[in-house]
Amino acid sequence: MTRTVLITGGAGFIASHCAALLLQHGCNVRALDNLDPQIHGPERNPPAYLDRRVELIVGDVRSPRTVRRALAGVDAVIHLAARVGVGQSMYEIADYTDVNGRGTAVLLEAMIERAQRQPFQRLVVASSMSVYGEGLYRAPDGSLVTAIERDPKRLKRGLWEPVDGAGRPLEALPTPETKPPSMLSVYALSKYDQERLCLMVGSAYDIPTVALRFFNVYGPHQALSNPYSGVLAIFAARLLNDRPPLIFEDGEQRRDFVYVGDVAEACRLALDSDAAIGKALNIGSDNPVTIKRVARLLAETLGSAIEPEITGECRVGDVRHCFPDMAETRAVLGYRPQTRLEDGLRRLVAWLDGRVAVDRVGEARAALAARGLTV
Repeated sequence: MTRTVLITGGAGFIASHCAALLLQHGCNVRALDNLDPQIHGPERNPPAYLDRRVELIVGDVRSPRTVRRALAGVDAVIHLAARVGVGQSMYEIADYTDVNGRGTAVLLEAMIERAQRQPFQRLVVASSMSVYGEGLYRAPDGSLVTAIERDPKRLKRGLWEPVDGAGRPLEALPTPETKPPSMLSVYALSKYDQERLCLMVGSAYDIPTVALRFFNVYGPHQALSNPYSGVLAIFAARLLNDRPPLIFEDGEQRRDFVYVGDVAEACRLALDSDAAIGKALNIGSDNPVTIKRVARLLAETLGSAIEPEITGECRVGDVRHCFPDMAETRAVLGYRPQTRLEDGLRRLVAWLDGRVAVDRVGEARAALAARGLTV
């Protein structure tokens, strides 16, 4: 019997790759998306990259009637609908909280109602590495440090690295799922809200649920003109306009960049892995890299000699180092990233060829500065 999967936020970047992969595996795919103009442009047209076999329902995840219609006959749900972006979340607080929190609540209530007549095989919800705040660190005495926030006074002096109480530097380590959450932005809090709501309600109502904590996802179909999308899309928009990527702090902060095709495969695996039910799992590439390094790699792949510009600023809500420990994900999901960063960047650059990107980074930077959200 052919499985039907609903993807919320289904016309988006990650969703389009999930849909294509699920179609390859014989699934029927339905997408629910409001075609947000910040992502899809003011005309709000369905994106050309979305496979035509996907049944697209244009509507809001906060509408109970629309969500009930989208769930009709569905066997599983991948919940990707969300407002994204750390910086913007710090001043569009009501909207982020409403879309991410209430949207998830409306979806869950509709799923509970439907599950009484026809059970769901699976709910997969997109969480985020942002729920960790700073990653895991080791102190000079060998002890693990799981809760740390950088001192604003040190940040104002350009001292970016976290230190212990005695002022000694800490060593960044891969972050496991067992690290306690430490949300430093409205976006992070809203993603943790989505994650816990789904796992909690799924357990209570016997809806098998898996949460996936995505790290920095990149690849084709990412919104190039959205200054709050992924960092590589923002860097690409700058380079395509012959401008240097703007890098906060000193560029030595480490992140994990995971190719969107690998993320789609993780979502597919989560639909079938019984061992993953009830868990929140890291989804990354297992290859931490500095922001400065990835900006230079992207420029090289584009054939550009433009060097990144180090701003020496820090945004409220940003963290220094966070990259994943993948042991639990490999064990229970069977997920192993297949795409090297260099290969993923080549695919991204091939997709960028001939595309026009509106560089709105300056607007976004000014909006943060005007509200005192940069140091």
